[in-house]
Amino acid sequence: STAEKPILLNNIADAEAFISSAEVAVIGFFQDPQSPEADQFRLAAGQVPEVPFGLSSSAAVLSHYGVSTNTVTLFRTVDNDRRDLDMNSSEVDAEKLIRFVRINELRLVTEYDPVTAIGVMQSSVQFNLLLITDKMSPKHPERMRKFRAAAELYKGKILFILLDSNLKSNERVLSYFQLKKSQLPALAVFHTPDDEHEVLTVDEFSIERIQDFCNRFLQ
Repeated sequence: STAEKPILLNNIADAEAFISSAEVAVIGFFQDPQSPEADQFRLAAGQVPEVPFGLSSSAAVLSHYGVSTNTVTLFRTVDNDRRDLDMNSSEVDAEKLIRFVRINELRLVTEYDPVTAIGVMQSSVQFNLLLITDKMSPKHPERMRKFRAAAELYKGKILFILLDSNLKSNERVLSYFQLKKSQLPALAVFHTPDDEHEVLTVDEFSIERIQDFCNRFLQ
């Protein structure tokens, strides 16, 4: 049950298995599992049901991950990266913790919104591939299946991002790529350091077509 969150991680093997079992995993490292900081961590864990939260107060585990005390770390497989949040500041509460997770939870396919955009910009991966599409379309599940399958092939090289054309907040992204809604769905590949990009409007796309588009741009 969700009442079991966060999961207690008693040793390094537990922690490693926990991290590798999810696209995004969060661990709270606390010397005292009953501290006020650990309480805030538990509070946050209960409000983010789709992300696994683990808690460890094992000295061996803390040492293995290079944390001294009261740190929350988010691990993500998409770019094999981690993000640390120091919990010793009195400023950090459950709300700030949830925001930290929301900003940094990049996945194989990350849905774009003003919060995830911050994490995308901070990623060490400099290439982004956007699928700009209508999530309400009956073809959406099949498009997403192919997009996810292609994302597996570029893990650590290109961040795959879903952008819902129905959201008003995404309209400026469409205008940036000079796209009209009638031209969607479209793929847009983007190199963050110099803003270089290329757009491909596609009605039907295959994994091979996505690969061709990415490889041409990478070359």
